[in-house]
Amino acid sequence: MALAACGGGAATGTTGSTAPAPARTSAAPATAAGPAVCGPLKVAVTGKVGAADASELSGLVRSPTQPGVLWTHNDSGDRARIFALRTDGSEIASLDVPGAEAVDWEDIAVGPGDSLLLADIGDNRAARDGVEVYRIPEPKLSSNPTATAPATRLTLHYPDGAHDAETLLADPQTGEIVVVTKQLDGRSGVYAATAPAAGEPSDQTLRRVGALRLGFGGLATGGDVSGDGRTVAVRTYSLVYAWTRRPGASLAATLQRTPCTGSTPLSVEGQGESLALGRDGRSFFTVPEGTGATVRRYTMKKR
Repeated sequence: MALAACGGGAATGTTGSTAPAPARTSAAPATAAGPAVCGPLKVAVTGKVGAADASELSGLVRSPTQPGVLWTHNDSGDRARIFALRTDGSEIASLDVPGAEAVDWEDIAVGPGDSLLLADIGDNRAARDGVEVYRIPEPKLSSNPTATAPATRLTLHYPDGAHDAETLLADPQTGEIVVVTKQLDGRSGVYAATAPAAGEPSDQTLRRVGALRLGFGGLATGGDVSGDGRTVAVRTYSLVYAWTRRPGASLAATLQRTPCTGSTPLSVEGQGESLALGRDGRSFFTVPEGTGATVRRYTMKKR
């Protein structure tokens, strides 16, 4: 099933390349019932990433239980670890993830029971037999940990051959997870599965549930679900697309509706591959790749 967007962003490139300027797009403003992040946004620089080894950040999520904490991780080339950052970019902790491997980590999401889901789903050459999602309990930073609890592995197989992907969405209540592929033609595949139970490794075949039309070069590079579950967002290098989730609707069903297209460009960030929604879905944080990367917060402009 094709999912038509109400606007399209354009950018070209793959992981490790510089994102070009966006093509002209027709962006739809948010309506009274639409996601706030599609309307005019105020952009504030909250700081710069202070950890020199956090230089290729590719996923970002707000802590579900610890205010002011952002969880993130590097792209391919790093070991299996996550970083806890303050919203000003300063590092709180760097934690190894025992039981996990890092081939090409691309996104992070909040899973069931305030767990964190780490998406090892990058596959630039579309050659991997399976990709992995790792589930860990969210570390409590007050105990000054140096590592997380052992990870639970979920191996995922596409029903129609290998794909490159950089976006993982998760429902922390039902355990539903969705992988959105990264396609140069902007027709990103949408695939669904179920997050693993804690301590129970599993192997699943993803279900293809649709496709997003993000316009040629609209490469899906990250996404998130708000803490209240009402807003779902997928970003490209240049734009954000968002859905208001109806009560009781699955993520898969939500993504089968037409999203609104953000009116605030994200291309100023450079190679931006992360987005962390606020709990109420009315704001989000981003951080691009690169050493000393800038942390930005996007919020609604006051009318």
